Parts: sequence; structure tokens; C-alpha cells
Amino acid sequence: MLKPGVLNRRLVGEVIGRLEKKGLKLVGLKMMNVSQELASRHYAEHKEKPFYGELVDYITSGPVVAMCLQGDDCISIVRKLVGSTRPSEAAPGTIRGDFCLHTQCNIIHASDSDESAEREINLFFKQEELIDWEDNSSVWY
Repeated sequence: MLKPGVLNRRLVGEVIGRLEKKGLKLVGLKMMNVSQELASRHYAEHKEKPFYGELVDYITSGPVVAMCLQGDDCISIVRKLVGSTRPSEAAPGTIRGDFCLHTQCNIIHASDSDESAEREINLFFKQEELIDWEDNSSVWY
């Protein structure tokens, strides 16, 4: 998910382009506003942490771009492209390393496991909004 800062900074195409250029297949994409209720469900595992309020405030501060990607070892690859959660630890060349300065305004969210991905996809997409299409270019990656 691309968070409000990506839209504010006009980086949507650049970030999605990096994911696509790696060879990942985009099967779901939509711009939306995240309600307080959806934000609380998305960040449920952080509810008791001191930064929870900041997470909810940021994700609800403007539109986000929800995405669903497919590819071999997709979660691991996306997390490497995204970089460390803390911008000061994110390597140059990663999305967070190149475009983030503050952890609380982290510009992208990436699922950390198959279970998290399934839960998050179901939060942001209806089944009919996901399109599994034949990727004829996959032989090049």
C-alpha cells in the first residue's frame, strides 16, 4: 500500500514502476480513503503500542493506493525492494532508502508474511476486484 505521502509527493508512478520493473504482476490496484475503522483493523497488532495513534492518523490523513502483487517469492522480494522500516536503516536504492526520512511518515506498507498478506488483501479488496491475468512476459524475469 502506498501511503498518503506518496500521493502528496507525486511518487505513485515511480514506486509502482520499481515493483513492476522487478517483474512483479499487479493483480489489484485502487486509490481509496482509509476509514478509522479500517485503519484500526489494519493496525490491530499495534493497538497497545505507543505509536499506534500516529499510524492511524497518518493512514487516514489522505488517500492511499492499495495494491496486490503476485510473483515468485513475492513477499520477500517486495520487502527487499521496500527496505527497512526505519529510513535511517534503509539502504540507498530501496524505496524507503530513497524516499523516506521519518518512520512515522513511512511511504509504503508491505506485508511481512503470507498470513498477513491474506488478511490485508481481504481488508482492502473484494475478491472480484482482483484480476489474475496471463503474464506472457514472465519468461523474461
